[in-house]
Amino acid sequence: MIRRPAPKTALALGAAFVGGLGIVSALTPELADRSDIVRGVLPPGMPEAARVLALAFGIALVWLARGLAQGKRRAWLLAVWLVVASAVAHLAKGLDFEESTVSILLLAALWRWRAAFSAPGDPALLRPLLRALIALCAIGAFAGLREIDTMHLSQEIESALVLLAVPVAFRALYLWLRPLAARLQSPAEAKAAAEVVRRSGRDSLCYFSLRRDKSLLFSPSRRSFLAYRVVGGTALVSGDPIGDPAELPELLAELRRIAAARAWRVALAGVSEETLPLARAARMKPIYLGDEALVRPETFSLEGRSIRKVRQSVTRLRRGGYTVRILPVGDVDGRLRAEIAEVSAEWRGRWPERGFTMAMDALWSYPDGLVAVAEGPDGLGGFVQLVPSPASGGWSLATMRRRHDTPNGLMEYLIVETIEWARSYGVREVSLNFSVFAEALRVRGGAPRRRRLARFLLLRCDRVFQLERLFSFNRKFQPEWRRRYVCVERYTDAPFVALAYLQAEQLLTPPRPWIRESDLAAR
Repeated sequence: MIRRPAPKTALALGAAFVGGLGIVSALTPELADRSDIVRGVLPPGMPEAARVLALAFGIALVWLARGLAQGKRRAWLLAVWLVVASAVAHLAKGLDFEESTVSILLLAALWRWRAAFSAPGDPALLRPLLRALIALCAIGAFAGLREIDTMHLSQEIESALVLLAVPVAFRALYLWLRPLAARLQSPAEAKAAAEVVRRSGRDSLCYFSLRRDKSLLFSPSRRSFLAYRVVGGTALVSGDPIGDPAELPELLAELRRIAAARAWRVALAGVSEETLPLARAARMKPIYLGDEALVRPETFSLEGRSIRKVRQSVTRLRRGGYTVRILPVGDVDGRLRAEIAEVSAEWRGRWPERGFTMAMDALWSYPDGLVAVAEGPDGLGGFVQLVPSPASGGWSLATMRRRHDTPNGLMEYLIVETIEWARSYGVREVSLNFSVFAEALRVRGGAPRRRRLARFLLLRCDRVFQLERLFSFNRKFQPEWRRRYVCVERYTDAPFVALAYLQAEQLLTPPRPWIRESDLAAR
């Protein structure tokens, strides 16, 4: 039995087809007899202007196809106007009845299934949208005045206006189609989520769901929740859903219902293998993302040739007069806080504060955490922030920073001392870092060609994303590797989810005009 596409999908394909037809029509010559009729009726220059408009409308309809497939109301509204304008433009440029007829058929279909497009846009973006439209009108008005004044635009001025108008037009379309933003968590929700994590948080990434820049969705009993952040129209769930396993399938289904009503994609980022059955039951597709490095304090040792570089760093720092203190966040006094802030600012430089899946957004806002500081003859050299995984009896590294002029190996020394502390308190595991695509980075010469090619490409990106450097640092401690996945609703969503994930982790930051003002406030 052949499954018919949903009206949204069918109309999106129809809009892409009509847009593509318009582009081809605008770029090919007109029929001579029809063109003569048009030029004899319309004012001079009108058919040429109509051709340019038909091309622009075709491109816009192709752009709108994705929004129509997602059921966006604003995409439908704009598509209706564009289809009408496109039909008129095709007639004006050369009596193209065929293209106009196809446009009218699409218009009838859009009107027939208008109820399928209900996902609202974000009203907070109307003001920046208005500014973009005013700028576009100003460019058009300037072009019109130049046309009247000189009877024609010079080629240089015309090219400059086009180069200016195109990004402004795409900016306006982007703002018009951007979906409704998610509401960030309230203080009461943050408190309730922290209680669920303390009671049921079994995964090493669970505490990171408490970041204040994430939205929270609770089950009716409030015993379970998932944390997510909407980036670029994608609701990224951070780590495994937390709480009663019996409630998690309905909780995930509820998020997907909310997402469908708001034209969001849904993706689970950084989930463990234990969550894959839940994702597959919801017909989501898992994709390998990377490995998390875990150290078992009870079996960790500095003995042996394979870990000698770490052992040498520890010995050198101890002889250099460095010591490590591990303090609860609440016990850090004002002087030490100021020193930590200074080290953090020096380490970051001009880079943004990174993290989403396995990093916290603040040092002092989470009282359950610990701070391990390395102090030497010249004062504070570096620190790490640790957050708990209460039910699993482990700790996870959240932040790791040092001064630039400290001796090499300071971070290795600091982590080893932290692991030794964890062993003395019976801690089961210490989670170090998350290494994206670690499986590909482990590849060596005898591996299949496609895997060696993947490693080659990842190494080329290391200057920006530091994937290999982070993997190599983690590997020094001979950790266990826990596989992590991203789960998507459709494989075709993967490129959009990848961009959203990079932006959420602050590894890829769009230019400021393309960032939602609420996102800036959250940072």
